[in-house]
Amino acid sequence: MGMQNSTVPFAGTREQETALLQVINEYRDDRGALMPILQKAQGIYGYLPIEVQTIISDELNVPLEKIYGIVTFYSQFSLNPKGKFNISVCLGTACYVKGSGDIFNKFKDLLGVDDGGCTADGKFSLESCRCIGACGLAPVLTVNEDVYGKLTVDDVEGILKKYE
Repeated sequence: MGMQNSTVPFAGTREQETALLQVINEYRDDRGALMPILQKAQGIYGYLPIEVQTIISDELNVPLEKIYGIVTFYSQFSLNPKGKFNISVCLGTACYVKGSGDIFNKFKDLLGVDDGGCTADGKFSLESCRCIGACGLAPVLTVNEDVYGKLTVDDVEGILKKYE
């Protein structure tokens, strides 16, 4: 699996990098420091692009492949920035059976992004998720804190328009 580059250009600030280096120095001598450093780094940047992973790799002398492996293994970490409006479509069994896969694909087409992607303007990000516990409303999706249920493919454009 090759390393993916985000569609959104990396725009880290000097302040963010300074904060990251402080975190690294704080944990540098702890065994098992990589997870807390990655968690705090994601807190600083909002996601963990390859540029941030590289800083951590260089500072800790840990191979980039190892860091990338951790970041892609744990779902709490994201390689892509989240949009202002993060659309999360449930692809759990109940929703999938009722057509959430088609709804997800419609969002992919309209936004021009893949699962985990973010539109170039930073407005929308799209992700699939597992069951969110609203199976009675299947198929379900969330946009940030808003929950939408009993959807069809025809509802997708209307939902996007609300956030334009």
